[in-house]
Amino acid sequence: MDITSLSTDIVAVGALGTAAFGLVDSFKVLPGGGISRFGFKYIRAAIVTLTPPVPLLEKTELGRDSILYTLLSQWINGVDKGNQISIAKSLIKLRLTPDTAPALAAATGVDAEILKGVATKIQKGSAAASNPPDPNGLTTQESDIYGRFDLLLNTLLDQAYQRADQRYRNVAKVAAIPVALGLALVAAAFINWTKYWEPAVLIGLVSTPIAPIAKDISSAITTAAQAIQVGKK
Repeated sequence: MDITSLSTDIVAVGALGTAAFGLVDSFKVLPGGGISRFGFKYIRAAIVTLTPPVPLLEKTELGRDSILYTLLSQWINGVDKGNQISIAKSLIKLRLTPDTAPALAAATGVDAEILKGVATKIQKGSAAASNPPDPNGLTTQESDIYGRFDLLLNTLLDQAYQRADQRYRNVAKVAAIPVALGLALVAAAFINWTKYWEPAVLIGLVSTPIAPIAKDISSAITTAAQAIQVGKK
């Protein structure tokens, strides 16, 4: 086996791992989100904390269940993470009322009374619901608290989405290993089972872990080989 052949083989093994991960990722279409459920639980926990129950809202599109359904749909469809966080934040801020302000203040660590005052003004229409709020409707202190609330809300949601993404990817990578192993064994059965089943097992087990770095390994081997050849001259 020469260097060129080894580099090509590594890329091919990595491609098998990528294909297996792609198959696992397609399991998102299963009822309830399939494997993506492993990550979404962190998003769900954050939303539950940030959406204190309000009887009048629960039967509307701003109800907790409705918000979770919307966010799960976006999560399964692979919407840009930044957009998902932005939409989640907007939906939560639309639920900011004098009744929900204390719970939201506790979750984000801001002053409850001041945030309640901000919510009251927003509800009465004397301040804009956007960020930054209307300086003519809010005092400097209220503007500061509302700005901190917005920033901390974004931080909490970003943390939840980052943990969800990490959890999903870790579970998907583990689940992709038996898929890659199965694909390799099927290929061995079609070619020559007796001769290739053992290499197929090895390839199936290592393909998923090396998939993200297969091209880098291949390039490194090729570069090292070129350097050695130069040294021989």
